[in-house]
Amino acid sequence: MNDLVLQFDKDGTLLEFRGRPENKFFVPSDESLGKNIYDIMPSDIGNPIMICIEKALQTGDPQSFEYQSLVGDQHYELRFIVSGEDKVSAIVSNTSAYKQAAEEAKYLAYHDTLTDLPNRYMFNGRLEQAIAYAERKKQLLAILFIDLDNFKQINDTMGHKAGDYLLKSITDRLMIGMRKTDAISRLSTGAAEYSEDVVARLGGDEFTIMLTDIKNIHDPAKVAQRILNVLSEPFIIGTQELFITASVGIAVYPLDGKDIHTLLINADVAMYQAKKSGGNNFQYYSESMNKFAIERFTIENKLRKALDRNEFMLFYQPQIDISTGKMMGVEALIRWLQPDLILVKPGEFIPLAEQTGLIIPIGEWVLRAACEENMVWQKAGLQPLRTTVNVSSIQFRQNNFVESISRILSDTGLNPKYLQLELTESAVMGDAKDAIEKLHSLQAIGIQIAIDDFGTGYSSMNYLKRLPLSTLKIDYSFVKDLATSAVDQAIVNAIVTLAHNFNLKVIAEGVEKKEQLAFLRECGCEGAQGFLICPPVNSVILNNFIKKEQSLAVLSNCGIRVQQTKSKKTAY
Repeated sequence: MNDLVLQFDKDGTLLEFRGRPENKFFVPSDESLGKNIYDIMPSDIGNPIMICIEKALQTGDPQSFEYQSLVGDQHYELRFIVSGEDKVSAIVSNTSAYKQAAEEAKYLAYHDTLTDLPNRYMFNGRLEQAIAYAERKKQLLAILFIDLDNFKQINDTMGHKAGDYLLKSITDRLMIGMRKTDAISRLSTGAAEYSEDVVARLGGDEFTIMLTDIKNIHDPAKVAQRILNVLSEPFIIGTQELFITASVGIAVYPLDGKDIHTLLINADVAMYQAKKSGGNNFQYYSESMNKFAIERFTIENKLRKALDRNEFMLFYQPQIDISTGKMMGVEALIRWLQPDLILVKPGEFIPLAEQTGLIIPIGEWVLRAACEENMVWQKAGLQPLRTTVNVSSIQFRQNNFVESISRILSDTGLNPKYLQLELTESAVMGDAKDAIEKLHSLQAIGIQIAIDDFGTGYSSMNYLKRLPLSTLKIDYSFVKDLATSAVDQAIVNAIVTLAHNFNLKVIAEGVEKKEQLAFLRECGCEGAQGFLICPPVNSVILNNFIKKEQSLAVLSNCGIRVQQTKSKKTAY
């Protein structure tokens, strides 16, 4: 017999043995007879055997336990029955083949045999768990329902073998199309983290994707677009090149349903809407989401082409010394002039550029263009003037940021003292140690640093005193009600006092009223910029502003007297 039968007395002494297991659990011999179980077996086997012997004798009921050997990964089942007075027989069965067959059957029950992806049953189970988790954590999750366009024609013309090969290739593409930061795995039937995303095949040419813990309703659209992009590349079957498109429907929990059935139906409805729209696109179940997503991706696609098409331009806003009326510098501000001559302000596209990573090449273009134009002014005989350029926190965090600035200055020939970089408090304080090192490196080059929107972030005085700054800029939120708000007046006074204690200059932005300018001068603020002085303008209008000394006229109109000085050169 393949099973091994061992008989023990109540103390665990081996009295008799019969049979041999196919994979040896224990190899008894005549020398083993009469010995205690602990003398002939390891304790990890002996302890459970003794427990079962004692329980069987006490209750008279059969006992059992399972054991997995560390060597050879073999599984055994031990069953104990009372076989005489104070005697217990143990029947040891090798269950490895049964276990393996059961595991394979379980795997096949929950996975697609062609693609090895989770099937409908497993997907529904994961989705049910994810919904429960999302409900507890108050999170969003999304279902992407994917159906290939005109797949039946491929099966009809090239045969099912080619169709199966194509489905496997599409599976690989779907994995590539998932979010880069996702830990996508072909899930086993064991426990899974609810934060895992799932790619499944429902059958035929239908696939589903579950996206968990999404941050906002736009994330599923990004994944859907990436999937459409990776599927757009040709597939090669034999010597033939095939092009495949897909229609994708998106449903978001809990906005489009709070249970499995509703979410899948609504995602399916959205998918058919995508097909009605001509295929090769995605649709949200919610019409309002669709409109917003389409507008967003339209802008993103245009934005990606804007650099290559030279659609960006710089405007400049003068910064003047309130006491003398002289120009302190200009702030470079990007504008996007689209082919239809619509001028787009940065607030409408910079956030999207930051989300997509396009802010890196766009930010470098701004820096280079501002430096080049400054050199053009100088070569035209105008007095050198400092140009301030805003730097995104994403730009600033780049490891090669300092090197890229040095390269731009070298390429354009601009003296570093005529360049000032403007950063927000949050950009600097995000990683204070790294920020301090970078700012000192920039200072060593000769570049000036300004902190924008001061007072709205979370600056630490300990770090602030260590930063090599030259200027603090008072945020517009403190300036707009400056003429009437005692609180804002106190805040501005405090910022100016703090800055002067750190030997920093102060510039107030968003100055639009005479009363604001008068208060700023009275409290000792050095500089101001805003529509009262001059709105952002192109370089031609800026030249006229400087040459006609309009900054002096602004102060005169505000009732502020300044002592004018003559200069042979234009005070630029």
